[in-house]
Amino acid sequence: MKYEKIISDKLNELLIKNYDAEKGYIKAMKEVDNVNLKNFFSNRAEERSRFARQLRTEILTYGELPEDSGSFKGTIHRNWMSLKATFSSDNEETILEEAIRGEKASLDEYNELITDTSFPTRLVNLLREQRNAIESAIKSVKLYEEVLS
Repeated sequence: MKYEKIISDKLNELLIKNYDAEKGYIKAMKEVDNVNLKNFFSNRAEERSRFARQLRTEILTYGELPEDSGSFKGTIHRNWMSLKATFSSDNEETILEEAIRGEKASLDEYNELITDTSFPTRLVNLLREQRNAIESAIKSVKLYEEVLS
């Protein structure tokens, strides 16, 4: 398999996860009443959309086609989040817990890719920047969780 295809395939997997995260944050934004949480989720959705655009550009740079939608697994997770929130007495806290769970999974994916020695430095720097933003989001979600509990 070509070097460009290998990198593009890995980036496409990450791209799909960013599509899923964006959709998840949009769904979370609609599920909460707290204005601060709505704004937080809206900002995270916009951030993930930006990440997706950056990853699409990288994939195109390697001459490959980027994916154009999220995954079935992401759809299942969002449906589970809705169902769980519906039956939970503390809807916002449940949604925050799911946001943390999803972000930690993204963080693991980014950490794995950053250690890939076949990636060019500028790509690693982009992934590191995105990963750092996700780490920051996790800290923010934990703060919101503490405030709500």
